[in-house]
Amino acid sequence: MYWEKEKECMARDDLEQLQLERLQATLYRVATHVPFYRKKFKELQIDPDGFRSLDELQNLPFTTKNDLRRNYPYGLFAVPLRDVVRVHSSSGTTGTATVVGYTKNDIKTWSNMTARVLTAAGVGKDDVVQIAFGYGLFTGGFGLHYGAERVGASVIPISSGNTKRQIQIMQDFRTTALVCTPSYGLLLADTMLEMDININALNLRFGLFGGEPWSEGMREEIQNKLHIQATDNYGLSEVMGPGVAGECPERNGLHINEDHFLIEIINPDTLEPVKPGETGEVVITTLTKEAFPVIRYRTRDLTRIIEKPCPCGRTLRRMERVLGRTDDMLIIKGVNVYPMQIEAVLFDIEGTEPHYQIVVEREGRLDKITVLVEVVEEIFFDQMKKQRHLVDHIKKRLASELGIGIDVKLVEEKTLERFEGKAKRVLDKRKL
Repeated sequence: MYWEKEKECMARDDLEQLQLERLQATLYRVATHVPFYRKKFKELQIDPDGFRSLDELQNLPFTTKNDLRRNYPYGLFAVPLRDVVRVHSSSGTTGTATVVGYTKNDIKTWSNMTARVLTAAGVGKDDVVQIAFGYGLFTGGFGLHYGAERVGASVIPISSGNTKRQIQIMQDFRTTALVCTPSYGLLLADTMLEMDININALNLRFGLFGGEPWSEGMREEIQNKLHIQATDNYGLSEVMGPGVAGECPERNGLHINEDHFLIEIINPDTLEPVKPGETGEVVITTLTKEAFPVIRYRTRDLTRIIEKPCPCGRTLRRMERVLGRTDDMLIIKGVNVYPMQIEAVLFDIEGTEPHYQIVVEREGRLDKITVLVEVVEEIFFDQMKKQRHLVDHIKKRLASELGIGIDVKLVEEKTLERFEGKAKRVLDKRKL
């Protein structure tokens, strides 16, 4: 299914011409109305009216989260505040919050982008969509809410938390599509099993998950437990919110809404473009945002572009599911380690539960990782010999995948903390 077939299946030449025209308009907008960009362009001797090719994008300066924080709250807005109908913000838990704004037209564009993602995932006007993302300043809830209404679906804006009530609502209101983080999807599934609820009696058919990295193994776990088709979607508040990209029924990469976003993949160390198909950091330039356009925003998210055409017929390029973030990366004994790599191994080992925690400590001058892994009850209370065998097996698999040795500790089911929002997988005890 398509929401805007003529745009989602546009010829590449036509798409690139549209991107260039929209980039030119965006550069004019920020150079005229945003002092931060006007100063940057002047320092780098960039003529915003002189762009004639998308290849010239690399000449433009990057924008970082620190730039957004330094211009808190409204310094990067490109329209007067009277034209801003919505303001969203990050939590600010790691520093000054980042603030983004939307005009009426931005809200309409956002609704269409999330409508594309929902439609590609199979959601239509006959569906009942339960949105268990947080509402408020976080963009996730409202972004998908308006997209669901745009396609004509019935929306249950339940927000996050209160898991047993979520399940009751799911049963009573005959929810057909669930929207939340993948870790919360698993928590809902586990709680249903504890409550001895017959999953087959639910009307649930689709799950749209985002907000945090997750592995293919985690997708299979969710699908098997909830009996749904689970799709990934991607977005971030700084460039719009959810709706930047989403999976089609092929579930082999997320189609990027390229008529609204220019995507680059760069080496986070050299800041140079990676070779086609290589993994790197996602950099996004907005093409249609009015209130809060951003130029070459460094997301810190790691993925790669899939150039091969998709059987679904969309010509929009795909990005692989996000591997992790450059700022989530752990450097242990000189080796880059991402939590997603560890998760992928654990989900492939029989007997382990889909809950784990990575503990990072410093012993003397060396860093050490211990992975706490929940295991099924019969293994935890089984013979020590079998436990040691499982630990050794996990250690070998992790060493093969990561290239370094990692300690593993088995823990009983339900001993690790569960999260209703984004899961916190890493506990860093180092005093750096």
